[in-house]
Amino acid sequence: MFINATGYYVPEERVDNQHFLELNGLTSEWIEQRTGIRTRSKAKEEENINTMSMDAVRNALPRLPYDISEVDLIISASYSPYDTVATAAHQAQHDFNITEAKALYLSSACSSFLNALEVVEGYFAMGKASKALILSADKNSAYSHETDPKAGHLWGDAAAAFFLSKERVAESDAEVLEVFTQGLGHLPKAPIAVHLRPYDGGIMMPEGRDVFMQACTYMPKNVLYLLEKNGLELKDLSYFIGHQANMRILSNIAKHLDLPEEKFLHNIEELGNTGSVSSALVYAQNIERFQKGDLIALTVFGGGYSTGACLIRY
Repeated sequence: MFINATGYYVPEERVDNQHFLELNGLTSEWIEQRTGIRTRSKAKEEENINTMSMDAVRNALPRLPYDISEVDLIISASYSPYDTVATAAHQAQHDFNITEAKALYLSSACSSFLNALEVVEGYFAMGKASKALILSADKNSAYSHETDPKAGHLWGDAAAAFFLSKERVAESDAEVLEVFTQGLGHLPKAPIAVHLRPYDGGIMMPEGRDVFMQACTYMPKNVLYLLEKNGLELKDLSYFIGHQANMRILSNIAKHLDLPEEKFLHNIEELGNTGSVSSALVYAQNIERFQKGDLIALTVFGGGYSTGACLIRY
């Protein structure tokens, strides 16, 4: 499976840490020390995951090596839908006249993008699709409550678009070597640790400590599993892209794996936790940095719980 083009959209507005002092009593220093976040992106009131996803597609189109009408599978991956009927996938099909595509919505918390990648892999293997578009986006600001001292200061908004093909289309295509995902709903605090109930508090993280511990365990574990399975070692990794939930998680992983922090790509300090799009967004934002032959790991952990990783050879 190959990545043909990527695009992204990040809203212009930034909300700085000082904004939360009067809302929940947290100082800027406290927030940055414990999360690494200095500002977070915030979508306009009229924006949603559908509009942001369309902007991400438009950002990718100049680099797409074929006509978008050739796409035959579109997946919207998110946990904060604007519309659960006419999803971002259906909106893209309409806006870009992609007449011969399957369109569907997928949600598995912050693992949604990687689960969508695995679903595309399955459609390709079954011969039911040959070119796919994943739209990963979350508008966390639509559901977050800034007065919540546990999680109200974490969230950002963004979108990314990934075009994929079963066979290599252009020499510049990056190859997805392998994708691995796993549900962890059996863990003791999994069902209650993070939740999004639109009419009952919005996005809440009552078990943040457990989320932190599990993320520090499973994100590196999954990368090590894929490296070993593919006959690779940690030293072969060019870049490590983790879910942008907390900079302390990434620092913990860097120390645990004994990887130099310059191999870790991140945007959490500026954009906050952008949810299911976060790792895909970091990848799309850094494509100019990648060189031919680079090995990139994406690894995520989400509520529910859910987790996953993939290896990409640029």
